[in-house]
Formats: sequence, C-alpha cells, structure tokens
Amino acid sequence: MRRGEVLAGSKTALVTGASRGIGRCYALRLAALGYNVLMVASGEEELEKTFQEVQSLNRGVWVRYYTKDMATPSAAEELFAWTQAEGIKVDVLVNNAGIFSFCDILATPIERIQKIVYLHDITTTIMCRLYAADMIERGGGHILNMSSYSIWMPYPGLSLYSASKAYLKSFSVAFSKEVRDKGVVVTAICPAGIATDLYGLSKGLQRFGVKTGILMTPESCARRGLNGLFRGQRCKVPDWWFRLFIPICQSVRGPLLRWLRGYTMQFQK
Repeated sequence: MRRGEVLAGSKTALVTGASRGIGRCYALRLAALGYNVLMVASGEEELEKTFQEVQSLNRGVWVRYYTKDMATPSAAEELFAWTQAEGIKVDVLVNNAGIFSFCDILATPIERIQKIVYLHDITTTIMCRLYAADMIERGGGHILNMSSYSIWMPYPGLSLYSASKAYLKSFSVAFSKEVRDKGVVVTAICPAGIATDLYGLSKGLQRFGVKTGILMTPESCARRGLNGLFRGQRCKVPDWWFRLFIPICQSVRGPLLRWLRGYTMQFQK
C-alpha cells in the first residue's frame, strides 16, 4: 500500500482551499488514497467543478463540498459545528486555504491585513484546537498546516505574509509536541514557489519555473506534504536544495537588500 493509504471509505479528510491549486491536489490525492473527502472553499462555482473531478476519481469513497469563507473570526467554529451536525468525523485535516500578499504594510488596506491574519493564523489555530480534540476522543488523527518557505525571507513587501506563515510553522511544531502522545500527528509544510495562480504569474512563467526547478508543481507539493504528514514529520521543506538555501536567504541584508527592495517594488500590489 502507498504511504497513508486506507481501506476505501473508512476514513475522512477535510481540505480547506480545496477548489484549485495545491488544495485541489490534496483533495485528489486523498481520494486516491481511499479517504472520503470534504472540500471547503469560498467560491462555489469553482468548488463544484473541482468536486466533480474528485468525485469521479474513486467511486469507493464519498466526496462532499461546503462553501465557506474561512477568513472570518468565527469561520472555524461554524465549520466545526456544521461537520458535527452532519455526523462527519474528520481523520485528516488539511489547513490549506491561504492568501498571498506582496505589498508594504503601509500600502496594505487594514481589511486585507485582518483577512490574512484571520485566515492563516486564527482560523487555523482554532481548527486545530477543535478537530484535534475530536480526533483524540476517537483515538487519533493527522493535521497538515500550510506554512511557507518565505518564513526564512522576511523581506520588504513580505512582512505580513512571511510573518503569518512563520506563526503557522512555530505553532504547528509546538502543537505537535503537545498532542503527539495523544495520537494526533501535526505537520507544517514549508514549500518554496509553487506553479499556481497564487502569485499572479503567467502560465508561461509557471512552466519556465517548473522546468528550471525554481517552482514546484502543486501535485508534487501535495504528494510531499502528505508523505511528510504520514511519516510523522513536524516540519517538511521540499526539496532538499531549498533547505540548502535557507542560510543564504536569512543572510540577505545591506546593499543587496536595498537593491532587492528597489527592484521588487514594481511587483508590489
């Protein structure tokens, strides 16, 4: 059996941000591994389209979708209450929903700051609190949180995004130590660039990034993230060469940082 594979329909996974990109790939892979899949995202039309795709992949599992904006103060509690009312017991939770932001704080609307912090940090923390407690009552489970390689790149323009993702990594590693002996495995995955529409890159640039190894495909990211989760890793940084560049990213300062800021200002939005 493949790592993480279960008897079809015997366990259930919940994936947020599941309508496209990495979230779509998580849903597809989990269905292929035999999990029932509950897909959650804010856009119903796109979510329903992806739902049809996931549903057709494995007829031995059930697939459902729920339209929900997770970037609100009460989103986690409302979603948990809905799953409880529906009798859905989550064995694998993938907190994937996210918003990319490359913009100086002073140029970022307060509403956007709140939305990103709610989505990346508050919603994910409460989701972990609620679903981990339920998992423990039933003998255990798995939680995967999407952090980012940018946590080692606190550069101008990334102050909000990298800080919110740094919290996720720190929280996930510490939380994993709190619940590991209770049967719950928690993993933070910190991928570098992914060939999705998240960064606003054209399809041509995405293909170029994948060919040169600068970007990873969402399929590869989802596969590596779930492998790390089912292997029990607390923090996963795919691929090995990106791990080598962490000290270099952390050492950027002085004239090089000023040049980088000047060059990248044209891309801020």
